[in-house]
Amino acid sequence: RIHPIVMGTKVFDKSMMTYQQNAGTEYTIPIYSWYVEGGEYKILVDTGEMSPIRSDAREKAIGGKIYTFEEGLERWGLSPEEIDVIIHTHLHNDHCENDYKCTNAAIYVHEKELEHIHTPHPLDFRYLDDFIEDVEENGQLRILTGDTEILPGIRAVHTPAHTEGGMTILVDTVEGRVAITGFCIIQENLDPPAEVRAMEMEVIPPGTCVNANAAYDILLKVKQMADIVIPLHDPAYAAVDTIG
Repeated sequence: RIHPIVMGTKVFDKSMMTYQQNAGTEYTIPIYSWYVEGGEYKILVDTGEMSPIRSDAREKAIGGKIYTFEEGLERWGLSPEEIDVIIHTHLHNDHCENDYKCTNAAIYVHEKELEHIHTPHPLDFRYLDDFIEDVEENGQLRILTGDTEILPGIRAVHTPAHTEGGMTILVDTVEGRVAITGFCIIQENLDPPAEVRAMEMEVIPPGTCVNANAAYDILLKVKQMADIVIPLHDPAYAAVDTIG
């Protein structure tokens, strides 16, 4: 079972999600940590923001409650020290700010993400190595070079759409295989409106992408990988307790 926990938000132009679409439209996205429950290990996919902005306006915009890291884990009877495994979709700061609190976790990340967080391109300001220095020094990082089975029923697949080391996480559940996308999108990216489909586009690449053409193809591929595909920042999951 997968439990979405909102641990932050961002307010920006919607085109940051939908490539060349919706420019000029203000949009609020939730930032999630995904607790994967089942088996002997306590697993998180991403860890969210360290100090999330919490307001009635933002909670109304996403349709759910915003938690601190500790509060979000406590909902499921957990503390940061009890987390055994963290799997990262990528290392933009809003996905890894609470890693350092999980002192006993093995943290899986693609080698390209580690490379970029230490030497980011000027265009990609979202990488801040302050947030992984502690866990790197503690020897907690497990470096991935490609598709990897992390644990039975949990697989990380290299999908470099939004970042070069983006990993989509596949989780086998009783409801079927679930994919947590390794790139920052909303449901509209996977199911475009009629006016976009009229341009013979089946998906919309992420607003920030490595290569737009390749990202388009990756989104199509991920749609076929799982029974349930979870867009990494869609507000629809902000009030959902359990998937799968």
